[in-house]
Order: sequence, then C-alpha cells, then structure tokens
Amino acid sequence: MAGPSFDDRDGVIWYNGEMVPWRDANLHILSHGLHYASSVFEGERAYNGRIFKLREHTERLFYSARTLGFEIPYSLDEIDEACKATLTENDIVDGYIRPVAWRGSEMMGVSAQETRINVAIASWPWPSYFSPEARMKGIKLRTTKWRRPAPDTEPVHAKAAGLYMICTLSKHEAEDLGFDDALMLDYRGQIAEATGANIFMVMGDGKLHTPISDCFLDGITRRTVIDLADKRGIEIIERAILPDELDNATEIFLTGTAAEVTPVGQIDERTFTVGDISRWMMEDYDQLVRGEGESAASAA
Repeated sequence: MAGPSFDDRDGVIWYNGEMVPWRDANLHILSHGLHYASSVFEGERAYNGRIFKLREHTERLFYSARTLGFEIPYSLDEIDEACKATLTENDIVDGYIRPVAWRGSEMMGVSAQETRINVAIASWPWPSYFSPEARMKGIKLRTTKWRRPAPDTEPVHAKAAGLYMICTLSKHEAEDLGFDDALMLDYRGQIAEATGANIFMVMGDGKLHTPISDCFLDGITRRTVIDLADKRGIEIIERAILPDELDNATEIFLTGTAAEVTPVGQIDERTFTVGDISRWMMEDYDQLVRGEGESAASAA
C-alpha cells in the first residue's frame, strides 16, 4: 500500500487504554508475541464513518485470544468503543481498523504465563485491496505449495499471527511471477482459500460452491456473502472441493474484509469470466456495507 511507513505517521493509536501518539506506540524487542507468535488480531473496515460488523470482529478477537491461552484484559464493550474512538481521533471516514493483542516481554522463553497481555488499536485510510481495474476483470491466482494445516496441528480457527507466515511466503511468490495472489490448498489437497480471503465458485449447475471451513478461518465476509446469496435465492453448497473441479467452474470470486468481493479471472492456466453472480455479490455487499442502520454496520 502506498504512503508513508507505518511507523512514521501522524495520528494516534489506542494502546492499553490510552491514546498514544502514533510514533510512540512501540513494544520491546523481547516481546513474546514477536518471538513466539503469541499474538492475535482483527481486520475491520469502516464505511461512511461506521465500522462494519464491529461486534462480530471483537468477539472473534476474544475467541482467538482464548484459543491461544490468554484473556484480553478489557470487556467487549470497551474494545468496541476503543475501535470507534480510534477512528474518530484519526478523522477517518473510510478506513481500516487493526486491533491486536499480544504477550509482552516479562518472560522470555516458550513459557509465558507471567507476561502482560497488551492490546492496541490502529486505524488508517484504506482504498481497495486490489485495484478497481483488477477487480472488474478478475484477479490472477497461482496455486502455492504451502498448505493450510490440519486442525490438530495449529489453532486454525483463530486469527493468529503465526498462521500468516505461509500466506506471506505464498503471496510473495505469486506476485514475483506476475500474479495478484495465491490459491492455497489444505493438508488433504483440497481447495482452501487465498492468502487473506475465502473463495467461492459458480459451477456448471449454477449453484454457489465454497469449501467447508474446517481448517481455515470462517470469514465474517464469507458468512455475510452466504446470507446475501441466500436472499437472492442462490443455492449455496459448502463441501470439499478438489483442484480438478476448477475445470467445471464458470465464475470464481474471493471474499474478505480487505478484499470485499473480488472476482477471479485466472487460476494458474485456467481462465474465468466475471459473470452475473459475481457482479451481484459485489453490488449487494457494497450496498450493505455502505447502507444505513444496524444491519449494515455498528452504531457510531
């Protein structure tokens, strides 16, 4: 993303209950979260000054923390209000909000029972994750060798920092080869997701198919799009999907807080069109997140 370095910006960050000048919101080099990945986070979007599905994101942050074995030392309401305050203090209307919680530097080693649990919330302006031109013609994905792990090897349903290392490796490799993102399979060789977004495909039967989220994050945007498709009378099938089945797909799109609804025009050597269902989901999602009322976003 273009712009100044993320450690050198004007504004404030909510840090352990206080608004701290952006450049002063630092942590110690021996923080457990840096060395041992004991960190969880959320990615949220604000539209017209309102954070979309804020409470659901906050609830997932707390779930992720508990899954990693620690408790966030604030209430759900306090984190919700801190997210809103950070948005207001930075004078952001359309932007991205990043709450993060991590173990501090009080212990250095695998064990971390006595570490402090720190929480920070930053926000900044955020344009489209993919360029408007790429979204309208469909982005290009390349299948990566890295696979989503089995549920008994990692806390796969937590939004935990450590789970994103293979996403960075996969996305860098794809971009180096001229693609926009990577398609990740799971430990069984089934289609899982992209590096930061869930995947949907329209098959020859006209139904909307998506992988079962049994070893990767069941995205908030994923669930939102399933609801939107249902309201349009589009049948949704959640099932195991093998890579060869891409030959039968007529449309493919990704969903995520950052990606929103983004059509896919190519996966490896296969090409796809941006069809009606992809466009409908883009339009319906855009109308929902930019709409008025509690159904679209949290109260300001």
